[in-house]
Amino acid sequence: MSCKPLLRFKYNRPLTIKLFNRYYKNNRLNLSLEFGCFSDGEEERALELKQLEYFMALCRELHFTRAAEKLNIAQPSLSQQIRLLEHEIGMPLFNRSGKRTVMTEAGNILLQHCYNIFHELSQARDAISELQGLKRGTLKIGALLTVVNYLLPRTVVEFHRSYPNIELSVLGLRTGDIYDRLLQNELDLGIVAQRVEHRDLEAVPFLTQHLALAAPVDNPVAKRQFVTLDVLREIPSILLPETYFLRQLINEKCRTLGFEPRPVMEMTTMESIMNMVGKGIGATILPKGYLNAIGNKSIQTIPIQKPDLTTEISIVYRKNKHMCAASRVFMKLLISSVKSETADAPPR
Repeated sequence: MSCKPLLRFKYNRPLTIKLFNRYYKNNRLNLSLEFGCFSDGEEERALELKQLEYFMALCRELHFTRAAEKLNIAQPSLSQQIRLLEHEIGMPLFNRSGKRTVMTEAGNILLQHCYNIFHELSQARDAISELQGLKRGTLKIGALLTVVNYLLPRTVVEFHRSYPNIELSVLGLRTGDIYDRLLQNELDLGIVAQRVEHRDLEAVPFLTQHLALAAPVDNPVAKRQFVTLDVLREIPSILLPETYFLRQLINEKCRTLGFEPRPVMEMTTMESIMNMVGKGIGATILPKGYLNAIGNKSIQTIPIQKPDLTTEISIVYRKNKHMCAASRVFMKLLISSVKSETADAPPR
């Protein structure tokens, strides 16, 4: 028995290649996802891709007014498009209770298919752009805040000088946000500092990052050749919040020594932490490469031993996704740049 499609997506010009021919059956919901041209009689049942963009924006915000503001459209227009989409599906996509908006099971199913739809479109766009080489296009990268400021600038400058017509975006994000945006095809590459354990993501490790203590130069600790992690028991500390991977690593190592770090301050950016250290409030633990890069004369960097604190920096991308030429070139430049800097650095 054949399934009659309830849902088709109308593209704004003829496409002879069917990108989707998948049928999904669940709770009487049959979806056929395809692009094509329809006759005037069929046009009433055809959905615009724009409607799916509106739907995905509302899924992110779960608030009609905020979603409309993000889309730069009027809230009544958004509501109308969602009603039309629900009418075409034949089931509600959201439950509305007062000011609260919650996705239904059908909404969650459609959202997953939307990710696939826009993923396929992105794949097609990237493959077509390959025909033009690196003369135009976009590249979106999400990187940890701990590496954006010192690990990427050299590569970003070199890439821009070589390919000035590629629109490059580099976003400082937390690890979880990087993973989410990669899976939602909002990023081409991610740069993270922990082991990637996700079946849809691939990681390429390229740097072992050492952590070090940063202390005010007038603190007695600054005169030591090296310190152990027990130093956090001796002096006031300023650390990242516990939701950050680096802080979790520090906490884990401190527990092996029988104590929990008790910072006098927690701050969400390395710049603000270093500002407090420079003012003599306390010490901190951050990547040694970052500390060396800022070169603050009021702060002394001291190696940490017993235990040696390290993290592995990796480039992450989505599996089974066409990797555009821009992504491949940027990866190659970044790895080459890091290897060059590591080779030039004095022994640790």
